[in-house]
Formats: sequence, C-alpha cells, structure tokens
Amino acid sequence: MPLTEAGIYVAALRLIDADGVEALTMRKLATTLDVNPMSLYHHVPNKDAVLRGVTRMVGAQFHTVTLEHAPWQERTRLLATDFRTLAYRHPKLTAYSFSHQPDFIQPDDPFWTALTAIVAAAGVPRSKAPEIAALIAAVVVGILTAELNGSLHQWSTLKPPALTPTKTGPRDAAPEGPDQDHMFRLVMDTLITCLESSLAGDPDGQARRPLSQSS
Repeated sequence: MPLTEAGIYVAALRLIDADGVEALTMRKLATTLDVNPMSLYHHVPNKDAVLRGVTRMVGAQFHTVTLEHAPWQERTRLLATDFRTLAYRHPKLTAYSFSHQPDFIQPDDPFWTALTAIVAAAGVPRSKAPEIAALIAAVVVGILTAELNGSLHQWSTLKPPALTPTKTGPRDAAPEGPDQDHMFRLVMDTLITCLESSLAGDPDGQARRPLSQSS
C-alpha cells in the first residue's frame, strides 16, 4: 500500500492514543508503517508537522447538532459537550494540543464555525463577537485541560488548612474525586449566566430584556 500523508497521520494517532505524544518518534512511526524512516520526509518535514497534521485531522472529525431555532444557551451547552466528547476520544493528543498548540483552533474548524454562529445568534454586537467567542473557547479548553491532566481531581480533593489544629478526634475521611460531568455542566452554567448578565445591558449601562427572553 503506497505511503501517503493521510496514512502517516492515522498511524501517528494510533501511536499517540496508545503511548502518548512523548513516545512518538519518526523512527517508531516508520516501523509501524513498515517503511524506511527517510521515506516519511517526502510527505512531512518533521515530528511537529506530523502532530499538527494529526491535530487537524482529529479537529475535522468534530460535529455537533445544529439547533438553529434553539436558545443560544442550549446550543452553547451542546457545543461544549460535543467538544468534550471529542477531547475524550483522543485524550493524550488533546491534552498535548491544548498545552503546546495555541493555534489548534483555526477559523475554518467546525467547532469555531459553530461557536461563532451561536455568538451571533445570542445578539452579541459584531465588534464584541471575537472576544466573546474567544472567552467561551478559553473556558471550555481550560476546564478540559484540568480534567485531562488530572489537575481538577487534585484541586477538588485538597482540604483547607485548619484554622485551629486539633490534637484529638478522628481524622476526616479523604475526600472523593469530583464528579467531572457535574463540574463541567456547572462551569458552563456559570459562564452562560455571566454572559447573560453582561449582554443584558446596553453600552450605556441601561438594562434590557435578557437574551434568553428575546425573540
């Protein structure tokens, strides 16, 4: 079977899913494809290019249900949930992309296209749309990063320092890990509530009807 750029990305993704980005090398990739390592360079210049190609390939797999007539709040929750589902499909690649590839979201990505459509449907002024879309993306990526790298679990099990040390009495039981599904929904609810509050006033600070009630 002839070697192709797409085939290289597919093989690289399998290696990443199994062992992580750090374990991926051009030599190991060539072994997986049963080709001479030098032949890879006819299609991709280096490992970084492979990773970017794999990220684009996975990003193109994103899809969400288009609910054009649903409230923008519902569409936002659905979009974020579907993006989270994709992230957990390839968690090792996703965690790497969030941390090392600030341009992993491109203007023509399905996620960004859907997000900007939702922002427009919410009635965000055109001048404010880029920053609102960026804020939503940053919040979603932030909570997913904390989930994927274990930070969310670690932080949620930290106990506040005792104000008054006690020498007697039973030790408190170690807290359980978080219900990450619940916490993700809580984050999205909080974000949406904040946006509703922000968008409910006009530039002069006068209150207007909340977007959730607008036609």
